[in-house]
Amino acid sequence: MTKVALVTGITGQDGSYLTELLLEKGYKVYGIVRRNSAIFNYKRIDHLKDKIQLIYADLIDGSSIQRCFTKILDETPDFSRFEVYNLAAQSHVHISYENPEYTSLVDGIGTLKLLEVIMTLPKYKRDKLYFYQAGTSEMYGNFPQVPQNENTPFAPISPYACAKVYAYHITKVYREAYGIFACNGILFNHESPRRGDNFVTQKIVKNVKDIMDGKKQYLTLGNLDSQRDWGHAKDYVYGMWLMLQNDTPDDFVLSTGITTSVKKFVELCFEKVGRPITWSGEGLNELGKDSSTGDVLVKIDKKYVRPTEVNLLLGDSSKARDVLKWIPKYDLNALVDSMFEFNE
Repeated sequence: MTKVALVTGITGQDGSYLTELLLEKGYKVYGIVRRNSAIFNYKRIDHLKDKIQLIYADLIDGSSIQRCFTKILDETPDFSRFEVYNLAAQSHVHISYENPEYTSLVDGIGTLKLLEVIMTLPKYKRDKLYFYQAGTSEMYGNFPQVPQNENTPFAPISPYACAKVYAYHITKVYREAYGIFACNGILFNHESPRRGDNFVTQKIVKNVKDIMDGKKQYLTLGNLDSQRDWGHAKDYVYGMWLMLQNDTPDDFVLSTGITTSVKKFVELCFEKVGRPITWSGEGLNELGKDSSTGDVLVKIDKKYVRPTEVNLLLGDSSKARDVLKWIPKYDLNALVDSMFEFNE
């Protein structure tokens, strides 16, 4: 009997790491890709292409999702379990303000379309299907409870977070109304060398490298005071898998339990390359300077400041640690090392 997995967003950071994990555990892995996806988007899974099957589909096109499921079930009708990981999303908060409708369709309605296709399956097949929905700590917004856990109310303040809140609740509705084994993972920020260039951690690391190589003079950022709970994507995809191995479907926070400001992350990255920095000025006039030479290494530009900002995210993952026995292996220092490729 075959263990099958379908991964939406397979070309992304989480999708690529999850696919590696699933292959190690003996799954037959399918991945959804859009026909108009840029060729460079496949670089994270180039080393896996001979081991997986890619299917063209789009989360905003229900008929393409239906054809995807039909193909998988035709090829593996005797599967022992079928795990669906919905990782596909327009996942950049800043871009969600520029493209709110598209973000809502993919991140919100796309989840509904997946669940509706699952509902068309015969019950004996649905009973062997396990669904994971990728949630985000951005759903908490600026709700005053710290740390945030599974019982913390959502207070989204971006189009991205609003769409994800819808996806979270519609997943719970289908679990409770139709008995689908469906789990929401509320994942706090998780990074890696495979993080997209438009995310602040990767932007910082790449710019620090460019400064050291003489390609750039300084790094330009927005809000330095935002605080995030940063972990490594490898730890978090393992947590996703553990959720679907649990006896009962439930929702889980994954986090390190330690929060760090963007400013501190910048300081750590420059320390890694032997150029500690000191700060002067305030607001848009704040500068980060080389402590030895006085060279300006960090500037602030208002174009990178979001219309609304989540100030502090700090997760309480006690439930996942107790129930799933999930323990992250990477701390912030090891994460930054990996992003500089000191250790991988």
